[in-house]
Amino acid sequence: MNISAKSPQAKEAKILVEGLQSYFVVKLNHLAQKFGENKPCEAVTWGRDEGRHGGGVRYEARDEVLFDRGSVNVSQVHYDDDETKKLASATAVSTIIHPQNPHAPSMHMHISWTQMRDGKGYWRVMADLNPSLLSESEKDKEMFSAMLKNVTGKHYEEGKAQGDRYFNIPVLSRTRGVSHYYLENYNSGDFEVDKAFAQKVGEAVIDCYCDIVASKLDAYPSYSQEDKEEQLAYHTLYLFQVLTLDRGTTSGLLVHDQNDVGIMGSIPSHVNRELLASWVEKMPTPQEKLVLSLLEALPNVLPTPVDEKTKKALAQAVRTHYKKYPEALSMQASGNSVPPTVKNHA
Repeated sequence: MNISAKSPQAKEAKILVEGLQSYFVVKLNHLAQKFGENKPCEAVTWGRDEGRHGGGVRYEARDEVLFDRGSVNVSQVHYDDDETKKLASATAVSTIIHPQNPHAPSMHMHISWTQMRDGKGYWRVMADLNPSLLSESEKDKEMFSAMLKNVTGKHYEEGKAQGDRYFNIPVLSRTRGVSHYYLENYNSGDFEVDKAFAQKVGEAVIDCYCDIVASKLDAYPSYSQEDKEEQLAYHTLYLFQVLTLDRGTTSGLLVHDQNDVGIMGSIPSHVNRELLASWVEKMPTPQEKLVLSLLEALPNVLPTPVDEKTKKALAQAVRTHYKKYPEALSMQASGNSVPPTVKNHA
């Protein structure tokens, strides 16, 4: 059994993220009922230090007609029994959905409460829309961005700017998605008000995304091989961004190896290793060595499957690289001048 954090704020944050998880899973199951084989998401539990320092539950998508890959993760890690740690607890919901149909965009959302040993804490609110087919994404971008602007109000411009910076991929001269939001280190001084804000954003993101997916699947019940190849290229870019630039993923992998499969849950089911290999020469030193290590971890076939064994090998490749080249951590993405200190799966 996973032991929960003792902090009152961490307890409230856990109730919040578990509520968002349940809300999203119900809506995903409804989509599977309408557009897939009606296979519900399944829960997988993991424990940090066998549950002594918390852990989490992730719901993994099982309907392969609807989902290429998808997971909705809730985690709470704490160090109530270790006063040497600056971090007291980290509580989060983090989700990535990759639909099977290339016309339906992927989506990532992360909402977390991080509390330090001195009692101070902050929220992190992230959401981004990630279409495979850019040529038909403008309407979805407008819809998702309008939702974010409406629900975040005065915090929209700050979050948009941070999101665009964080999800930028300099060597490919593009961003990961078409609409990004990242509000980091947020604390207005009123925990209850901020908690309500986080919940409102989470529910709005879930509602908007599910509406977009349903609309796309209604409009495009089938797709071409060319569409699927474009999606495979995008999924390769997604893996590339997550494993070479995403500071949160890297920090989670460096802290421990007890949830590698969960942390790597955002990786699509297949990528194109030849396309990934073509980006090696674009990387600054020593990051070209990281991409070469990722290629070694991937099976030498096309399309290139990313199964559980491969996820663990990719996680180890990232961990080994940054332990050897810790200075390369400064080359990862940052939404602002204050880099994230923990990952939702820490």
